[in-house]
Amino acid sequence: MTETTYLGLPLVQAAQAQKHVTVNEALTRLDAMVQLRLMAVDAVTPPAVAAEGAAYALGTAPTGDWAGQGGRIAVSLDGLWHYVSAAVGWQAWDIASGVSRRFDGTNWVEVGATTTPGGAYTRDEVIEFDQTLLGAAVSSDLPIPANTQVLGVSARVISTLFGSGLTGWQLGVAGSENRYGSGLGTALNSWAQGLTGQPVTYYSDTSLVLTPEGTAEFAGGVVRLAIHLSRIEPPRAV
Repeated sequence: MTETTYLGLPLVQAAQAQKHVTVNEALTRLDAMVQLRLMAVDAVTPPAVAAEGAAYALGTAPTGDWAGQGGRIAVSLDGLWHYVSAAVGWQAWDIASGVSRRFDGTNWVEVGATTTPGGAYTRDEVIEFDQTLLGAAVSSDLPIPANTQVLGVSARVISTLFGSGLTGWQLGVAGSENRYGSGLGTALNSWAQGLTGQPVTYYSDTSLVLTPEGTAEFAGGVVRLAIHLSRIEPPRAV
């Protein structure tokens, strides 16, 4: 046996010269793989310059130096690419997306998603962003995504809302401007916890609408919005 079973770490052999080379290689691989952090998922093109220890989860048909290594993890060590095959259940932090992922044997799915062997999943998600309020009936910069089911929308005033005669505001969508709240506060740290009696399904991208109360327009201020939703995906193609 010349390497370990799961991580492929090189083992020191009996009477081996320069044992430190083998030990150091094993340590550098451990340094990259333990508390695994992925620079990218489904990557296909090697970077021109890779940081020492940088790890990439490869797509099915990578190119260049990664050719023929589809589905594996590429790790940059000592100026060379080393490859490791992930096992079902491995977890990693996806740096680009800012989410934890788990390997299901084929894909790196977000942790928190309930998945099947065929690739179907249900995933809970929160989309958070800051919205500046200026004008009347402000439509959100980011919409509720299509084909999602929203449990509710929450909000926090992070910069005091103001406007001549402004007494409060409503949070909802076009045609139901107060679905997620009305009479909401304008002071710093005022908040909204907009739950609905039943989850609402949106079949197309739908902007939130923030409407001033007591005046015709917002004159300024910022609200941090969070859309709490669920997504479903069918089994992957065969």
